[in-house]
Amino acid sequence: MFDRKVRKWVSVLAGEASAAFSLHLGSLGCFDCRLSQLTEEALVRDYFRWRQEDAHRNALNSHCYWMLRKTGASVKEATGQLSRLSIADKNELLFQHGINFGRLPGWQKRGIGVFWENYEKPAVKPKTGEAASANRRRLKVEFDLPIRDEYTAFMEKLIRP
Repeated sequence: MFDRKVRKWVSVLAGEASAAFSLHLGSLGCFDCRLSQLTEEALVRDYFRWRQEDAHRNALNSHCYWMLRKTGASVKEATGQLSRLSIADKNELLFQHGINFGRLPGWQKRGIGVFWENYEKPAVKPKTGEAASANRRRLKVEFDLPIRDEYTAFMEKLIRP
Protein backbone atom coordinates (compact mmCIF):
# COMPACT_ATOMS: atom_id res chain seq x y z
CA MET A 1 0.00 0.00 0.00
CA PHE A 2 1.37 3.42 -0.98
CA ASP A 3 4.58 1.70 -2.09
CA ARG A 4 5.68 1.73 1.57
CA LYS A 5 6.04 5.51 1.57
CA VAL A 6 6.20 6.49 5.22
CA ARG A 7 5.04 10.07 4.61
CA LYS A 8 1.86 8.81 2.96
CA TRP A 9 1.13 6.36 5.77
CA VAL A 10 1.61 9.07 8.36
CA SER A 11 -0.75 11.52 6.67
CA VAL A 12 -3.45 8.89 6.02
CA LEU A 13 -3.33 7.46 9.56
CA ALA A 14 -3.48 10.90 11.17
CA GLY A 15 -6.35 11.90 8.88
CA GLU A 16 -8.34 8.73 9.58
CA ALA A 17 -7.88 9.03 13.34
CA SER A 18 -8.88 12.71 13.29
CA ALA A 19 -11.97 12.05 11.16
CA ALA A 20 -13.18 9.05 13.17
CA PHE A 21 -12.62 10.79 16.50
CA SER A 22 -14.35 13.99 15.30
CA LEU A 23 -17.39 12.07 14.05
CA HIS A 24 -17.64 10.06 17.26
CA LEU A 25 -17.13 13.10 19.49
CA GLY A 26 -19.38 15.40 17.48
CA SER A 27 -16.67 18.06 17.66
CA LEU A 28 -13.35 18.69 15.99
CA GLY A 29 -10.43 16.50 17.00
CA CYS A 30 -6.98 16.51 15.46
CA PHE A 31 -4.31 13.81 15.67
CA ASP A 32 -0.75 13.62 14.53
CA CYS A 33 1.07 10.44 13.69
CA ARG A 34 4.53 8.98 13.61
CA LEU A 35 5.93 5.74 12.30
CA SER A 36 9.12 4.48 13.87
CA GLN A 37 11.18 2.08 11.83
CA LEU A 38 13.04 0.26 14.57
CA THR A 39 15.39 -2.47 13.43
CA GLU A 40 16.26 -4.20 16.70
CA GLU A 41 14.16 -5.68 19.50
CA ALA A 42 16.03 -3.64 22.11
CA LEU A 43 15.15 -0.43 20.27
CA VAL A 44 11.47 -1.40 20.17
CA ARG A 45 11.44 -2.22 23.88
CA ASP A 46 13.27 0.99 24.79
CA TYR A 47 11.02 3.12 22.56
CA PHE A 48 7.81 1.85 24.14
CA ARG A 49 9.26 2.11 27.62
CA TRP A 50 10.15 5.77 26.90
CA ARG A 51 6.66 6.41 25.43
CA GLN A 52 5.00 5.04 28.57
CA GLU A 53 7.13 7.23 30.82
CA ASP A 54 6.41 10.22 28.57
CA ALA A 55 2.66 9.49 28.73
CA HIS A 56 2.86 9.39 32.54
CA ARG A 57 4.70 12.73 32.67
CA ASN A 58 2.24 14.31 30.22
CA ALA A 59 -0.75 12.99 32.17
CA LEU A 60 0.52 14.47 35.43
CA ASN A 61 1.16 17.84 33.76
CA SER A 62 -2.27 17.81 32.06
CA HIS A 63 -4.13 16.99 35.27
CA CYS A 64 -2.31 19.83 37.03
CA TYR A 65 -2.82 22.28 34.17
CA TRP A 66 -6.56 21.70 33.86
CA MET A 67 -7.05 21.70 37.62
CA LEU A 68 -5.36 25.13 37.75
CA ARG A 69 -7.43 26.38 34.82
CA LYS A 70 -10.64 25.22 36.53
CA THR A 71 -9.65 27.20 39.62
CA GLY A 72 -9.38 30.38 37.54
CA ALA A 73 -5.74 30.47 36.41
CA SER A 74 -5.09 31.82 32.93
CA VAL A 75 -3.15 29.82 30.36
CA LYS A 76 -0.01 31.85 31.14
CA GLU A 77 -0.46 31.56 34.91
CA ALA A 78 -1.07 27.80 34.86
CA THR A 79 1.84 27.17 32.50
CA GLY A 80 4.17 29.39 34.53
CA GLN A 81 3.23 27.81 37.83
CA LEU A 82 3.78 24.28 36.51
CA SER A 83 7.16 25.07 34.99
CA ARG A 84 8.57 25.66 38.48
CA LEU A 85 7.18 22.51 40.14
CA SER A 86 8.85 19.14 40.70
CA ILE A 87 6.98 15.89 40.20
CA ALA A 88 6.40 15.64 43.95
CA ASP A 89 5.09 19.23 44.02
CA LYS A 90 2.67 18.47 41.16
CA ASN A 91 1.36 15.41 42.98
CA GLU A 92 0.94 17.51 46.14
CA LEU A 93 -0.87 20.25 44.17
CA LEU A 94 -3.38 17.71 42.89
CA PHE A 95 -3.71 16.12 46.32
CA GLN A 96 -4.56 19.52 47.85
CA HIS A 97 -7.49 19.66 45.42
CA GLY A 98 -8.74 16.15 46.26
CA ILE A 99 -6.99 14.27 43.45
CA ASN A 100 -4.67 11.40 44.34
CA PHE A 101 -2.83 10.95 41.04
CA GLY A 102 -1.40 7.61 42.15
CA ARG A 103 -4.91 6.17 42.55
CA LEU A 104 -6.19 7.19 39.11
CA PRO A 105 -6.83 4.32 36.69
CA GLY A 106 -3.73 3.22 34.80
CA TRP A 107 -5.14 4.29 31.42
CA GLN A 108 -5.46 7.87 32.69
CA LYS A 109 -1.80 7.91 33.73
CA ARG A 110 -0.04 5.76 31.14
CA GLY A 111 -2.43 5.37 28.23
CA ILE A 112 -3.61 2.07 26.80
CA GLY A 113 -2.04 -0.69 24.75
CA VAL A 114 -3.54 -2.06 21.54
CA PHE A 115 -1.88 -5.16 20.16
CA TRP A 116 -2.55 -8.41 18.33
CA GLU A 117 -3.18 -11.52 20.39
CA ASN A 118 -3.49 -15.10 19.21
CA TYR A 119 -6.34 -17.19 20.51
CA GLU A 120 -7.95 -20.53 19.86
CA LYS A 121 -11.50 -20.43 18.58
CA PRO A 122 -13.79 -23.46 18.96
CA ALA A 123 -14.92 -24.75 15.59
CA VAL A 124 -16.60 -27.68 13.91
CA LYS A 125 -15.20 -29.61 10.95
CA PRO A 126 -17.76 -29.06 8.19
CA LYS A 127 -17.45 -32.53 6.60
CA THR A 128 -17.47 -34.64 9.77
CA GLY A 129 -19.17 -32.45 12.36
CA GLU A 130 -16.28 -33.12 14.76
CA ALA A 131 -15.26 -30.53 17.29
CA ALA A 132 -12.11 -28.71 16.32
CA SER A 133 -10.35 -25.46 16.96
CA ALA A 134 -8.87 -22.74 14.80
CA ASN A 135 -6.04 -20.38 15.63
CA ARG A 136 -7.10 -16.78 15.14
CA ARG A 137 -5.77 -13.30 15.80
CA ARG A 138 -7.65 -10.32 17.25
CA LEU A 139 -6.88 -6.87 18.51
CA LYS A 140 -6.68 -6.66 22.28
CA VAL A 141 -7.01 -3.43 24.24
CA GLU A 142 -5.22 -3.32 27.57
CA PHE A 143 -6.38 -0.51 29.87
CA ASP A 144 -4.11 -1.36 32.79
CA LEU A 145 -0.58 -1.66 31.47
CA PRO A 146 2.12 -2.77 33.89
CA ILE A 147 4.89 -0.37 34.85
CA ARG A 148 8.70 -0.38 35.08
CA ASP A 149 10.35 -3.82 34.78
CA GLU A 150 6.96 -5.55 34.47
CA TYR A 151 6.24 -3.35 31.43
CA THR A 152 9.57 -4.36 29.89
CA ALA A 153 8.69 -8.04 30.40
CA PHE A 154 5.22 -7.40 28.94
CA MET A 155 6.78 -5.78 25.86
CA GLU A 156 9.25 -8.64 25.40
CA LYS A 157 6.33 -11.13 25.30
CA LEU A 158 4.73 -9.07 22.53
CA ILE A 159 7.96 -8.73 20.59
CA ARG A 160 8.82 -12.44 20.85
CA PRO A 161 5.59 -14.36 21.51
